[in-house]
Amino acid sequence: MFFPHPGESDAGDSRKECPSPWCDRNLLARCQRKWFNAVMSDHIYKKIELVGSSPNGIEDAINNAITRAGKTIRNMKWVEVAEVRGHLEDNKIADWQVTVKVGFTLDN
Repeated sequence: MFFPHPGESDAGDSRKECPSPWCDRNLLARCQRKWFNAVMSDHIYKKIELVGSSPNGIEDAINNAITRAGKTIRNMKWVEVAEVRGHLEDNKIADWQVTVKVGFTLDN
């Protein structure tokens, strides 16, 4: 992963890694690689799409989808909000509908 020095453009030869091991962009890249490897090492994820709804708001709609999925799906690890919409009645939002993608690890 490349992070330019402050004031440096990201075009041309500036993509070479800085020789200093303490350079901010090298340090950030190393930290991100370590984090990614620690979190993602040897995991295979399945991703499903759900739509939760709630008259009380977006967060409740997301939690309703996750709570219901948790009754039958094990090992859920992350959620990604894909879409937010509102169901209208009398020109007012009656229900929030949130499409989420949920990732979970597969059993061995």
